[in-house]
Amino acid sequence: MSTAHPVAGRPGPTRPPQQITRNLSELLQELRVMQTGVQILTGFLLTVPFTERFTELTETQQRIYLGILVGAVLTTLVIVAPVCYHRVLFRQGRRDWIVAAAHRCALAGLVGLAAVSTAVVLLVFDIVLGPSAALIAAAAVALAFTLMWAAVPWRGRER
Repeated sequence: MSTAHPVAGRPGPTRPPQQITRNLSELLQELRVMQTGVQILTGFLLTVPFTERFTELTETQQRIYLGILVGAVLTTLVIVAPVCYHRVLFRQGRRDWIVAAAHRCALAGLVGLAAVSTAVVLLVFDIVLGPSAALIAAAAVALAFTLMWAAVPWRGRER
């Protein structure tokens, strides 16, 4: 039996309510784990401009910092959004839609966390060792995220 897909309106399988509830619970737990890391990073980033050394950053470094800060805040927005969806749509019979939307938010949150973490490495290495080392370190971190968060699970899907 098929019904409309909860997000895109395409046909999709009907899932039993227990499975939907379990999926939502698992997704919200995963988002809580991400949220803690992103909130700690964002909190730290908010203190940086109030340190004495911040004025020593080049204009480019300050712009990178601001990009990282905005990225961290947007990542927080994305990973907290499913909580809002759940609260706003509570008891509206939209749990299947919430699960599908939370899944997309979790994936976007992981991408945001990887991007922000990579950019933090870029900025710190640029300040400490210079732009060449910063690019190498950021590329290495981006590669590590890609391997661990994309290639490894993709490989697991094939088995």
